[in-house]
Amino acid sequence: MTIILGIDPGTHITGYGVIQIEGQQQKPLDFGCIRPPKHYTAAEKYLAIFEGIDALLEKFCPVAVAIEMQFFHKNAQSALKLGMAKAAVLIAAARKKIPIYEYAPRKAKQAVVGNGAASKEQVQKMIQLLLKLSSPPEPQDAADALALALCHANSLKFKGITLSL
Repeated sequence: MTIILGIDPGTHITGYGVIQIEGQQQKPLDFGCIRPPKHYTAAEKYLAIFEGIDALLEKFCPVAVAIEMQFFHKNAQSALKLGMAKAAVLIAAARKKIPIYEYAPRKAKQAVVGNGAASKEQVQKMIQLLLKLSSPPEPQDAADALALALCHANSLKFKGITLSL
């Protein structure tokens, strides 16, 4: 049994998705988002993200964290804020010595939909089908996080790494 935590970092919404892989079976354990209150200072928001991720790591003990690779924004301030949210996740995982794997958004979409330019709605629908969910995962950030976790699982299979521990 292998547990992977996928993370779609953001200052306002950090999506997460936890999957369990056993043989050929992929099962969702949990998904959702961390939403620091709007009135928090920047430092308080990053602390809330760190603490939320730390709690997930403690609860599920994943063998890996798959996180969205940062892409460049036209707005430098937005890129900086996204980088700090990502850093909160990286520190939480590194503190527990959990390996971190980065994937471009296009690669995660390609892994689950077969098209790197898929819409967020297409990703949600495909995640629903792949993980046999009764409805598409909400919010979209959670679906993106599940896609990252599945992307990592597929990457391990492609490399011939056994997913049953």
